Amino acid sequence: MSPTEILLLLLAGVGAGLVGSTAGLASLVSYPALLLTGLSPLAANVTNSMALLGVTAGTALGSRPELVGQGERMKRLLPIAAVGGAVGCVLLLALPPGAFELVVPFLVAGASLILLLQPRIKRLQPGRFSPRNPLVLVAIFLVGIYGGYFGAAAGVLMLALSELLHKQSLARNNALKNMMTGAANSIAAVGFAVFGPVDWWAALALGVGCVAGGRIGPVIVRRLDPRVLRWIIAVAGFGLAIRLFLTR
Repeated sequence: MSPTEILLLLLAGVGAGLVGSTAGLASLVSYPALLLTGLSPLAANVTNSMALLGVTAGTALGSRPELVGQGERMKRLLPIAAVGGAVGCVLLLALPPGAFELVVPFLVAGASLILLLQPRIKRLQPGRFSPRNPLVLVAIFLVGIYGGYFGAAAGVLMLALSELLHKQSLARNNALKNMMTGAANSIAAVGFAVFGPVDWWAALALGVGCVAGGRIGPVIVRRLDPRVLRWIIAVAGFGLAIRLFLTR
């Protein structure tokens, strides 16, 4: 990997941390950057999952006040998300690489659409469903599968489910969401580390950038209009989806 590519991934990691602070869609920045270094869609996806492990650790440490009193919820919900992530990992590695390349344009476009719909998702009535509602639990499992298979926009979907389940502050539901998406991604990353085509130098460069972006992101975000940033990222995501579709 050339110094230019390493610098690109470091900067992309910073951007991913910034986007994660505003929209919860870090992968819409980090995944395209990995593609630009010449990695195949499959290798870029598994490498991205490894790099974003640092985000999970950072949010766990930073969200400790919001996680107080949520131990029982995590004991019940995290295993469901984790099993979903394991299934997503198996699907990604077991299916032919061409299958992922076939669907990835639609996954990127879907993530971009969810980003645009995020303000509406946030307005969902808190505590609408019981935490034991089987339909919602199945939904968490399915989002976990998606998180293990691809991941972009999984955080937005998981936050929506957290809001539907628990009538508490957005900060507390967001912390719970981080743990659920982290559980799905962490289990998938273990499988990718053992069986997947991870580019470890790319994962390291991107991961270092993610840590830096996560630290400075909240400071910068206070000075940005999130609506403008949301549209910029979404339009770029749609453009990437079209490019991936045309070059399959």
